[in-house]
Amino acid sequence: MTKNLICINCPRGCNLEVDTETLTVKGNSCIKGKDYGISEVTHPKRMVTSTMPVLNSKKILVSVKTSSPINKEDIFNVIKEINKKKVSAPIKIGDILISNVCNSGINIVATSNAEEK
Repeated sequence: MTKNLICINCPRGCNLEVDTETLTVKGNSCIKGKDYGISEVTHPKRMVTSTMPVLNSKKILVSVKTSSPINKEDIFNVIKEINKKKVSAPIKIGDILISNVCNSGINIVATSNAEEK
């Protein structure tokens, strides 16, 4: 079976044709395209971005993201864990707000600051 993808690793946006049985990739201009095509058909991953409520701060929400891409099938469980959590100020960009979310080995980190009231 062949799967057609558009590579998202660089601005070129190469049209990839990936054979899911032999894991051969056509249409890539660089090795990143080949790696992306194979990864996307064998074990896709995504970054997750969201927000968390902040206690004791003028700021109501702080933006967060996964520290690295997470397995696509785990996205909704990660979002559920993020939605359960409330954090306390002060928060600085890069602070780990949830360690090892869903036993993935990946952390949820702040992508904005929140100062105390």
